[in-house]
Amino acid sequence: MNTRRQPKEGAGPGRSALAAAFTSNTKGGAMIMKSVSIFLASGRRASAQSRDPAGSSNGTAAQPTGGSQQAKEHQGAAAGTGRTTISRDNRRILARMDELNGKLNPKMLEMYKRRTHFSKVEVEALCKIYRKLVANASMNSKALAASNPGVIAKAGSSMDGIDRSVFRELLHSTFDIVTEETLMERIFCAWEKGYEGLPIRLEGWLMGLSTFLKGSQAEKTAFCFRVYDLNSDGFITKDEMFALLRNCLIKQPQDEDPDEGVKDLVEIALRKLDMDKDGKISFQDYQEAIAEEPLLLEAFGQCLPSDRATMSFLSTLQA
Repeated sequence: MNTRRQPKEGAGPGRSALAAAFTSNTKGGAMIMKSVSIFLASGRRASAQSRDPAGSSNGTAAQPTGGSQQAKEHQGAAAGTGRTTISRDNRRILARMDELNGKLNPKMLEMYKRRTHFSKVEVEALCKIYRKLVANASMNSKALAASNPGVIAKAGSSMDGIDRSVFRELLHSTFDIVTEETLMERIFCAWEKGYEGLPIRLEGWLMGLSTFLKGSQAEKTAFCFRVYDLNSDGFITKDEMFALLRNCLIKQPQDEDPDEGVKDLVEIALRKLDMDKDGKISFQDYQEAIAEEPLLLEAFGQCLPSDRATMSFLSTLQA
């Protein structure tokens, strides 16, 4: 049932995407840095105003009375609260910038180590790769806009995450995923649960790779099911199986009606995977079938890396 194609000759372990990722110069983040600078400047002005003597007139400071002293204390408390709020907001903005750019403080690093199957060294290396991939996507977007005046580059695109084109190239050249466009798109959409079809954020990058490269059988089963469930309704239907198998199979010139062969494969898949015999495959059906026969995990097309590609990629994280 597994319809995985053999990778093209010369594909190798796929280090070209990583090499490109580590050699480009990061140019993104200008828009957010400008916004943060303006925000910090406004905070400094607010702090300076709060320190001005209250009740000054004609350049001469008035002697504090009981009422004016209370007013000054009230103003000082308000200014202190304002500075605390600004400082807290600044920290949030800077933390968000660090996340988008793949930079992690020690607490975040420890958190991602606990939530994934990676070591601290591997998490740090993956963050560096993320930064480079996002920077590459930004430069590609700007180059496209420069060569095509009708195309407008999206402002701050370098902060959005890893887009489809970069992700597909990574799958093909780094992880030996050689499959058709529909399945490539589904892998991208299923990568980060809850953010289907959106550019991949740092958190999604790390969590997705944890499953992709080091996931347990249960994690990989859930991921593959999301890929094959084309309309995300919780079932793999006959139509979805037909579309997946039809696109993955190589048609032979002598085949008079290749669709008939695909229909036969759909029926075989149902017999193997439809455990409750209701004519469609639920997640529970899929789980039970994979537990009995793990080779059925990628029955409808390749959506996980080869062992060779996995070992090659993980070895680069230790360098």
